[in-house]
Amino acid sequence: MPENQTRRITHGAMMVALFTIILAISLYVPVVSIVTIWFISLPIAWYSAKYSRSSSVFVAIVSIVVSLLIGGLLSLLFAIPFTMAGFAIGDAIRTKKSKLFLFMSTAFTVLISFTLMYLIALKFFNMDFLKKIITRIRESYEQSNEIVQSMSGQVPISPEKLDIILNTIQVLMPTIVTLFVVSMAFIIISANLPLLRRFGLEVPKFSPFRDLQLPRATLWYYLVVLSLSLFVKPDAGTFIYMVVLNLSSILSILFLVQGISLIHFYMYQQGWPKWTAVVGTILAFPLSSFVTLLGIADLGFNIRGLISGMTRK
Repeated sequence: MPENQTRRITHGAMMVALFTIILAISLYVPVVSIVTIWFISLPIAWYSAKYSRSSSVFVAIVSIVVSLLIGGLLSLLFAIPFTMAGFAIGDAIRTKKSKLFLFMSTAFTVLISFTLMYLIALKFFNMDFLKKIITRIRESYEQSNEIVQSMSGQVPISPEKLDIILNTIQVLMPTIVTLFVVSMAFIIISANLPLLRRFGLEVPKFSPFRDLQLPRATLWYYLVVLSLSLFVKPDAGTFIYMVVLNLSSILSILFLVQGISLIHFYMYQQGWPKWTAVVGTILAFPLSSFVTLLGIADLGFNIRGLISGMTRK
């Protein structure tokens, strides 16, 4: 057996063992799992960054099978998304892609894995996680109402308002899931890339957050969605209503991020200390409507160019 193949098999076996150990700790050790859960992807990412795609897929499949044997069906909820995330991270590093590509591919891979698990659970185990979440939220609101009513004699949220809130949450579930997946991908990447760099791998870097710029086409998407909501006015509960509401929510969040990036850019150009950017980010959330408008204006009128010109003068 050639030396390279022996090394590849040995390293693969080590990564499967390491993956299994980290997964077991994340499943069965309560406090430590809060930290270790974000490093489940590390062994697969490390292996995928060093070896071919076919070998990496094989190691990922073996890791999922071993996790199933050790932890049962519950382990699949962790093994599948984190394995796929690790493969996406490692493959992007091996092919020398940008960090933006790495982030987008990881988020998309995790989203696909969650979708597959949801469909499998719905089809074969008759388990609808999303409906259970809505039911839990309803129960929590009802319990809170009972407690407040027993103390003050007033109902803070009427049943009609509660139905409206829950229906809105249900319609916005695609946006909520997308934000959850994007946040999860960001944490996984942020936790694992520094370690992969320490292991001698050449990992990509993000450009500074202050230089973040959305594509200008985002403005046109926003105008289309805004026109649909103002002039078409789709009825609540229809498919178009769901699409418009989710797209408008996602675009608003993107423009909010653009606005926060503009605040960072301004503070950097003015030479303000770094802690002011942290304060500005925190204040941006209660002032989200104004900061979102800043993001739209920055994308449409190139406010950064004006700031740069004023700074040079």
